[in-house]
Amino acid sequence: MASPVLITPHPAKAAPNPMMITVSAVLTPDQVHKVTSLASGLSWRDGATTAGAVARQVKRNEQADLSGATGTAVKKLLQEAVEGHPVLQAAAQPRRFSPLMISRASKGGGYGRHVDNAFMGKGDRRLRTDLSFTLFLSDPSTYEGGELAVETAAGEHLVKPDAGDLVLYPSTTLHEVRPVTSGERIVCVGWIESAVRDAAAREILFDLENLRATLGQTHDAQSPEMLTLAKTISNLLRLWGDA
Repeated sequence: MASPVLITPHPAKAAPNPMMITVSAVLTPDQVHKVTSLASGLSWRDGATTAGAVARQVKRNEQADLSGATGTAVKKLLQEAVEGHPVLQAAAQPRRFSPLMISRASKGGGYGRHVDNAFMGKGDRRLRTDLSFTLFLSDPSTYEGGELAVETAAGEHLVKPDAGDLVLYPSTTLHEVRPVTSGERIVCVGWIESAVRDAAAREILFDLENLRATLGQTHDAQSPEMLTLAKTISNLLRLWGDA
């Protein structure tokens, strides 16, 4: 990586406390404006249609129809920003991404306490959900409530970041979207199947990638330190990763 990996981690470092991070500015303000402007012209449907049997009972939002030309343009912009982000790559070690969804919740809307399905999709598109992410598209000052609440062994974490920020968290956790009491909350959500199934292994690799990015500011790529670190990361990926 050419530049340091800058993150806002939660203090969940041990294996029983899954890592949850906020990645700042995945979208620029101009990109946020473009996405939300395009999304305003999309058609919307009841979000319960995309939920599992249990989650369907507590899901109170709408999903954008992304099947048309406008929806395709929105997906392309979001996919390029999310899938190409170096922090997300380092933290998630992604093998595959689910199709993206855009959700909208207005007053009274939200998504009650639930756990995501272990698998999503069918056939060749079926993936294991190791990590979930929420990319916030609404300015937090424009709506009340709507916090993402994620339960970990270290306690419950409430997040409501700036528009353009992304929250990455384990799909294994119980989580919810607190009811929106005013305004409108629009987010992009998706899931990741990681090439490194073990969460503790992913965290170690993430720490090493952060170290490589930091050392890269003062050490040449061919220095003994950088070469040893590159060898270590590659060999750990061989040990822990799925092809």
